[in-house]
Amino acid sequence: MISPTVSPDFSNLLSTIDAKNLLHRLNELQSQKTNPTEHSINLEEDASLKKLSLQWQYLANNYLIHSAKEIIEPIKVCEFIQNSLTDLNLQNELSFEGIERALTDWLIDLFNHLFISKQVILVRSTGEPEYFPAQSNQPARIEFAHGFFASALHEISHFCMAGERRRQLPDFGYWYAPDGRSAAQQQAFERVEVKPQAIECLFTLACGRPFQVSQDNLFADFDTSGSTFAQDVYQQVQTYITKPDTLPSDAKTLLQALLTICAIS
Repeated sequence: MISPTVSPDFSNLLSTIDAKNLLHRLNELQSQKTNPTEHSINLEEDASLKKLSLQWQYLANNYLIHSAKEIIEPIKVCEFIQNSLTDLNLQNELSFEGIERALTDWLIDLFNHLFISKQVILVRSTGEPEYFPAQSNQPARIEFAHGFFASALHEISHFCMAGERRRQLPDFGYWYAPDGRSAAQQQAFERVEVKPQAIECLFTLACGRPFQVSQDNLFADFDTSGSTFAQDVYQQVQTYITKPDTLPSDAKTLLQALLTICAIS
């Protein structure tokens, strides 16, 4: 067991071998599905996923170059990939901020493609995150904070955790006390956040990005050093990796897609 005073290293949870084994298991689970409305992950048969895969390769490589701040010859893009980048307006060299925005656009397109049958869309918000259930002929909306990639993954994770009943409620029926909450409120917050943040962690690692937990308590006026929240999330991620059948169905779908597409880069 990890000591509460030691911050767990989430980066070591999903090695290349672990990712391949997890994807293999998710592929097996998909082959056992009997629900025709659930999306099948197959790059060869799904032209939209194939295009998204090409977009990811281009964006991820440029993201790594900018992250490392290395002077590398600009990536040459073949005509086939160039045509796949048109939707995101990526023909010209982008700044780091431009690539980050394009990656977020890419995630929106991937989510909305995978879950089109669920009558839900992922939407960039200029404000705080919020979930709006479907109404009349309008799909449900997952609005993530300030257009941030990490916020999108976090809100998607909450969507994956929510069952059909909670998906009919604003913000999935969650209560929310803002930062500055009491010790009791913080404990309640952490209890309901373990599984969503574990799912978010898997999504994040599958994208090749670093993950860190969010206790959302910057202004806490009580001692938080004894919190086991980070360790609890870490252990839940380990459980999901060894027992992917325990993941919510929609989490399996998106994780399988991310591991399939992002592993190519």
